[in-house]
Amino acid sequence: MDALIDLLKHNPLMAREDVARLLGLTVDEVNARIDALEREGVIIGYQAVINREKWNPDTVSALIEVKITPERDGGFDRIASRISKFDEVQSCYLMSGGYDLLVLVEADTLRQVATFVSEKLSTIEAVVSTATRFRLKTYKENGAFHHFDVTPERLSVSP
Repeated sequence: MDALIDLLKHNPLMAREDVARLLGLTVDEVNARIDALEREGVIIGYQAVINREKWNPDTVSALIEVKITPERDGGFDRIASRISKFDEVQSCYLMSGGYDLLVLVEADTLRQVATFVSEKLSTIEAVVSTATRFRLKTYKENGAFHHFDVTPERLSVSP
């Protein structure tokens, strides 16, 4: 199963015939295993990795570190679930270290991110503090490299 998941992680659009050939299985066996993984919730979706600089360069992405007071009988899960439901939130992770949640948000402008933090996130009673960091450039995302030109730091020497 690990080899199947690795193939799907790197190229979920790979033809099932190619997957079967690489794994030494029949197409029916591959389809059955993928169906089982989806039913069991191991595979929860398929997504394209988008180069934002080419598709929508003005989109603002921010990582927000959130300290929260866990709820009695709910811990972090209920609060994280509530935060995750906001449209701006793309990802939400429980973290170890100096803060509790790492929240990835996307918006059209810096002001929209600021409004999200001040009017939605910070108003949740359990939220103790936030620290927002803006994504400036992406080099690698979900295992995919974003291609970029590297200009040499030194001028070439000519004879």
